[in-house]
Amino acid sequence: MSAFYPNRRRLLRTLVACGLTPATAWLASRPAEAAPSSLVFGDQAGGLRALAEAAHVLDGTPYAFRWANFQGAAPLFEAQRANAVDLAPAGDLPVLAAAIGDPSLKLVAARVGSASSPGIVVQADSPIRHVAELKGKTVVVSSARGSISQFQLYGALAEVGLSRADVNVRFVLPVDAFAAFEAKQLDVWATFDPYYGTAVQRGARVLRDGAGINSGLGFITASGAAAADQARRPAIADALRRFQRAGDWAVAHPDDSARVYASLTRLPLEAAAVITRRSALHQRAVSNDDIATLQRVADSAFNDGILPRAVDVRSITDRTISDA
Repeated sequence: MSAFYPNRRRLLRTLVACGLTPATAWLASRPAEAAPSSLVFGDQAGGLRALAEAAHVLDGTPYAFRWANFQGAAPLFEAQRANAVDLAPAGDLPVLAAAIGDPSLKLVAARVGSASSPGIVVQADSPIRHVAELKGKTVVVSSARGSISQFQLYGALAEVGLSRADVNVRFVLPVDAFAAFEAKQLDVWATFDPYYGTAVQRGARVLRDGAGINSGLGFITASGAAAADQARRPAIADALRRFQRAGDWAVAHPDDSARVYASLTRLPLEAAAVITRRSALHQRAVSNDDIATLQRVADSAFNDGILPRAVDVRSITDRTISDA
């Protein structure tokens, strides 16, 4: 889809200057001789890294770590499934979709953000004004099947009496979709932050955000290999505590957090401030309520055909690491 936008390289630098890495580049990138207590932190569009660096919570860690950054959950979980990433942050639906492909992954922390962070946008001059008018239209969803954007789209359609069969859904990774949207090659796009916030800041019109549809919950998952590795579990527990402190710091210092995020991603400060305010900053151990909420999402997504089979959320949850 690179033909959509002649200055695609410049756009990618603007959006993801913090270094989006194709999953394939990470599948064989973990050296076999790496210390067993070293960690690879997965990330999406630089959000978790910006948070940690803004709060300086990773200063002086007693273990080695590095970052692997991806444009969306699908390539991130591909890398985690290959044990090239130890910890991965993602929204509720992508975690469930990943668990179907890799039931060994474990939910090790919950993160609470705004349910309005994903959204369906149209071009500023689009004649489409209401979700009901999407019938018969093509909607691009980022990033892949099982994304929070797909869940939100189907929820928005159900609100107005439409089904998923009433629209033509195409799945496109968010960077390519952003380029196409900027070039006005697509009119309707269901996506998530930071792409959603950036598109709106550049003039896109919001057709429906995720409030009342999405849970607003995110999770940090550990790969099955990392969760089972007794040498790495203390380091994972320490990293989770540091990420939790980073979220607390960002809530108390929203302006500073937005500035660091803008600097790392090269996004405009105005867009960065909106995105960071609704990010999943509040981190905590996975609670019974979180499990129940995610189970409802899993059941709904299975009934809607988003997930190919049911997921038992409790079976993929490991609370022993954070409890330690």
